This record gives sequence, structure tokens and C-alpha cells, in this order.
Amino acid sequence: MGPLAGIKIIEMKGIGPGPYAGQILADLGAEVIVVERASKPNSIAPPSAMDVNSRGKKSIALDLRKPEGLDALMKLVEQADVIFEGNRPGVAEKLGFGPDACMARNEKIIYGRMTGWGQTGTLAHSAGHDMNYISLTGAAAAIGTKERPVPPLNIVGDYAGGSMFLVVGILSALVEVQKSGKGQVIDAAITDGSAHLMSMFYTMSKLGAWNSNRESNMLDGGVPYYAAYETADGKHISVGPIEPQFFAEMVQKAGMPESFIQDQNNPEKWGEIKATMTETFKSKTRDEWAEIFEGSDACIAGILDIHEAVEHPHNKSRETYIDVNGDMQPAPAPRFSRTQCAVPSAPPAEGADTKAVLSAWGFDDSAVEALDQAGILT
Repeated sequence: MGPLAGIKIIEMKGIGPGPYAGQILADLGAEVIVVERASKPNSIAPPSAMDVNSRGKKSIALDLRKPEGLDALMKLVEQADVIFEGNRPGVAEKLGFGPDACMARNEKIIYGRMTGWGQTGTLAHSAGHDMNYISLTGAAAAIGTKERPVPPLNIVGDYAGGSMFLVVGILSALVEVQKSGKGQVIDAAITDGSAHLMSMFYTMSKLGAWNSNRESNMLDGGVPYYAAYETADGKHISVGPIEPQFFAEMVQKAGMPESFIQDQNNPEKWGEIKATMTETFKSKTRDEWAEIFEGSDACIAGILDIHEAVEHPHNKSRETYIDVNGDMQPAPAPRFSRTQCAVPSAPPAEGADTKAVLSAWGFDDSAVEALDQAGILT
């Protein structure tokens, strides 16, 4: 099920953006085979059987240090539509499964490369993590309080700037290969992707509507009508009525002075408005405010944690979260009118599907047994 049903993808096990990209592709119906390092499991990655990013996939373990293990991988490449990895530049080539080696076995293969700095550039061979990558693209500097930047989890870099752009690249290449009959290499760099995500702010800067001081712009908490406010129970609500009619509705429903409506975009009044909003929203609990504004156009919502989000009526009505083997987690997205996505299977343990996958992908029983006896599958 899903629009990518029939697409075969090999994911070389990594951490962060690679596994999440694989999850998205598996959620959309692709057959995603994760190649674990049988000889040296990744100590940073969570156990596969407990990792939401591993759901819907199959896991095989191959010892790629041995020629038989590498050859087994290459036989899988011959049948795959896509392979992607997240090593530093040149590492895959040294291990024997770089783009040239894979394309020599399958000229239509799409080869995705997921890195922080990219395959070229002065930092290409340097170590780094999400916060480092978004530091060079203006994203980290724009997020936080006046006093200091705040890491936006690893959503902006790893997942938005990395995983999503790798997926866009893979899907684009899958369309193009139908015309050309030839695969290609995708250089997905988190720095490129997170820079791309900042596009709108270059427009705002050009228009004089953005400066580099945090909490002084419309979308970073600088205006009173686009911010988070503490409530009586120590929780918070999000307030975002940018449009005048929505701001007016918020003022009226919250019982604030009507004069605020005409002064919404008057910087000289922002201090007074923010002080009043701070005092007003602290007079009731988060859930009391949520009930007051429920269904209105005031653009106010309670800020929920990940467990509360599962229970919100809107999310429940849309089935935004699903049960996968007893664990509640986000459902596949987006949704399709015909090729609906199936509920993903539970994530497998490392190497749980090795023999089954090899058999399904064309290895006969004697070949699988020979690899097992040679210690390639352990």
C-alpha cells in the first residue's frame, strides 16, 4: 500500500536524518531494507526494535569487511531502485559501495548521500552535528531568546534540512529516471537544506521586515501577538493572531481593552499590550484558555507535550497518531485519496530479516547458507 509500493530502497544504517528519511519512504509504501553493520553495530543509534524511525522496514546484517558480504550487498543493489548512506565523503568508496561501484552494477540506481556539510566544501570532511550545521545558515542565530540562541531540537537541521531534502531528491530522481533510464547521485547536505528553509527571511530582510536581533521580529517573539504565554497552572499557550480580524477576536474573547485592536502594529504600544497579555493569560489555566478559544479564529492553542498531543480531540478525530505494536506514534503523512498508506509494521531488531530478505531478493537457499556459514550474516 502507499504511492511508493513496488519501489525497493536500500538504507545503509546511520543515525538521525538517514533513518528518518527511510521511515518516510517506508511509510509511503516503499520496501526499505536497512543494512546493519554485522561486525560493529552503531553504538550511538537506539536499538532498532525500539526506534520509531525503523518502523515499516526490514533489517539485514552483513559484514561488509569481507568480500562475500560486499558482494551480497552488490547483488541487492542490482535489484534496488535506490540506495542511500550517511558516511563522510569517500568512506563509502573505501568500503566498496560508493556511487561508481553501485552504478557499475545497476545504471538506473539512485544513490543518495546524506551528510551535514555536503560532499564538497572546506568543511566536507569535518565532524559535526545538527546545531553546528544550522549555525552556518542563519537558522541557529534566529531562534532563541534575546540572551542566547536555543537549539530547536534537531528538527530544523537533521530532519527538515536533511531528511526532507534527501526524500525530495530521491522522489525527484525516481521521476527523472523514468525518462532517462539512468540513475544519479544526490548530494543532500544539511547546510544546503537548512539554508533553503531560511528563504522567506531573505525576502523579509529585503523588505526591511527582519533584523538579526532575536525577539525583535514578528515570528521570533518580538511582537506581543506572536508568542507563548504562561498560564495560571505554569503551562503555556501559543498566541498567533497576525491578521487584524483574528487579533480583534482574541482581544474580545480574552476581555482585553478594545483600544489594543487599533494599536496592534504600533511598536510604541507593544510594551503595554504585552504586559496586559502576560497578566491576562496568567489568570486562567492553559486548558481553560483552550476551551475559551476552541473553534475560534483567534489563533490560540494550548502548548501540549508529546503525550498530551496524542489525546487531543482534533488529533484523535484525524487519527494523527496510531498504535504500532502497542506504541502510540505519529501516523504516516501526508494522506492520499487512492494510494493510502498502511499502518507501518513494528520496527525489527537488528538483522531480524536477513535470511528472509536475501531469499526474497533472489538468493537461493544454498547461497544464504554459505553466507551464514562464512559468518557474513552475524
